[in-house]
Amino acid sequence: MQPILSVEAMRNSDFETIRSGVSSKDLMWRAGEGIFSSYPWHGKVAIVCGSGNNAGDGYVLALLMQKNAIPCTLVLLSDRFSEDGRYYFDRCVACGIEYVQYSANFNFSPYTEIVDCILGTGFSGTVTGVYRDAIERINCSNKIVISADINSGLNGNNGCTELCVRSDLTVSIGYFQYGHFLGNAKDCMKEKKNISIGIDLYGDAAYLPEKSDFLPVLKKRLQNSHKGTYGYVLLMGGCTEYAGAIKLASMSCAALRSGCGVATLAVPKSIVHAVTPYLLESTIVGLEDENGHVLPNPEALDRVFSKKAAIAVGMGWGSNVGNVAILSHLLRNYETNVVIDADGLNTLSQMDPTILKETKCHVLLTPHPMEFSRLSGNSVDAILHDPIGLSMQYARENRVCVLLKGPCTVVTDGTETLLVDRGCAGMATAGSGDVLSGILAGLLGYAPLTPLTVACGAYIAGLAGELAEKSENEISMLASDTVKHISKAISNIIKSEEEV
Repeated sequence: MQPILSVEAMRNSDFETIRSGVSSKDLMWRAGEGIFSSYPWHGKVAIVCGSGNNAGDGYVLALLMQKNAIPCTLVLLSDRFSEDGRYYFDRCVACGIEYVQYSANFNFSPYTEIVDCILGTGFSGTVTGVYRDAIERINCSNKIVISADINSGLNGNNGCTELCVRSDLTVSIGYFQYGHFLGNAKDCMKEKKNISIGIDLYGDAAYLPEKSDFLPVLKKRLQNSHKGTYGYVLLMGGCTEYAGAIKLASMSCAALRSGCGVATLAVPKSIVHAVTPYLLESTIVGLEDENGHVLPNPEALDRVFSKKAAIAVGMGWGSNVGNVAILSHLLRNYETNVVIDADGLNTLSQMDPTILKETKCHVLLTPHPMEFSRLSGNSVDAILHDPIGLSMQYARENRVCVLLKGPCTVVTDGTETLLVDRGCAGMATAGSGDVLSGILAGLLGYAPLTPLTVACGAYIAGLAGELAEKSENEISMLASDTVKHISKAISNIIKSEEEV
């Protein structure tokens, strides 16, 4: 797993490494070397520099380019320098490297590549003045753009931005930070890579699992096993308003494709006829309902909840007072893995929150930011600006695991935090959340509810979506296309064992 740091943790790690005896100028030189070796330079290069250490990396890069006979120009947006930056800029001047002060009539057309060394990971807020003008013109230049450390204008803690450099490659230095994955990161970085420069890790970190990390979840199966070995899973959802027959069927198929032994779909009796034609290997149970919503009959609930290794609830429930009683009955009377999604989350937000602390169930909540806002009481804007911190706080205080949906998925139990950077724009379609719930329930039929298991489910869903998008296109793909590629996604992960 690869550590992913907050800006504060990265700054502290840098400080402690320097305090241990490594020169800050030496670290800046290593950063410039890392950027230089990360791209096959093949034309005249414009290195656009701000005023901080990010600019210093650019000055080192210029020295290395001169040494390797690569023509370059330093484009200065400021006449201020950091201490180490000034040291390397003076060396550039002494070596005769061309530099110019940026102005509104500066022309990027003679250059093949532009290196963005304007603002570092510590930037937050809105870009203004000459920096804004330079970023806008870089984005309109149609040149190859390489960002040093992070895209200038992008918040290093959350990936939020009003305006930032759009790069072909972003070269992170030391460790990736949260902002390389969250928020707008995917939309402004075509590719990213990290280079190590000898900074030791001090403090806490989130982690980015690689596919080989999921092999303990997707273990090789014994020949001497049966369907009970891999768990009986229940998926409870649907109502008259949100029958979503195909979506519900896709969800149960996703559970089976993810490896559980038996998947049972529990729906209101009044929509059984609509769902059944779409089911193949799954079983279905119709529960007594009133006006299309399942009645909270304890005996009937016990018949479907009993002996289930995992239960996913809430998908397509709609809004109904009886849902509170159903979810309460499950959490108060059972000890199993429970996935609460969609309308199940909205139901939970209406209940006494102490129920999560008191339940014997192992609970996974899978909200998007608006649903998490209802649960946590934080505004959506606050969640987008601190998705990791607020998810960790809620998970820790309520003894649950949280999977916060977004361009990059955050998975945390309050102690361990994993980021899953898989998925695609084509998954922004009705039913994708139901498919994820099905995958998670399927895995939890035979694997413990841990951040690694949950991250594995998010990874499978995201990779299957990417494969589906390649097969279809990002505009036309459906959630059911993701289901069709679950098997390929799992094969892709399992085959990584051969690479270890």
